[in-house]
Amino acid sequence: MKNKICLLLSLAAIGSLQAQEIPSVVKNQFMVNVLVPGFVYEHGFDTKNTLYSEVSVGVGYRSNDFSGERWDFYPVINEQFRHYYNLEKRAKKGKVTSHNSGGYYALTGSYVFQSIATKNDYYSKTIPSLTVGPVWGFERTYSRKFNLGLNLGLGVNIDKYDTEVVPILNFSLGWVLGK
Repeated sequence: MKNKICLLLSLAAIGSLQAQEIPSVVKNQFMVNVLVPGFVYEHGFDTKNTLYSEVSVGVGYRSNDFSGERWDFYPVINEQFRHYYNLEKRAKKGKVTSHNSGGYYALTGSYVFQSIATKNDYYSKTIPSLTVGPVWGFERTYSRKFNLGLNLGLGVNIDKYDTEVVPILNFSLGWVLGK
């Protein structure tokens, strides 16, 4: 009887050690994006799901024979509900999972505001629009908290003139702030 109790206690201890090793997303993470200047906050709801919120400034350039060269500068808000699907697999292979380094599926919504520079002849007005759709992506955080992210998918873009199906492609370079 004593041996059975020791065996049960040993199995319970091993099970709890394994449960502690399951990788999880970070509860609160701040990042700075330098490629498209902006700030990111990612909030973890449970072990695999986060809400990714980004505020940035988009830059666009156009050139044609009729209006010449034009630049756009416009604020963008991007929200994504992410599900990280491969954290355990990465951890078993000895790969990094810290700072949400893994693959994910997400539902994304991006709102592009009207241009903020409209008084100069070299600037043009961006039409406000909303893009919504599913994406697949990955995020990696390397030494010194250097962060790389990519997501792509297909979505619907809606503005005051048109509704159309568009590709979604986001690439980010930046740094994780804090721990």
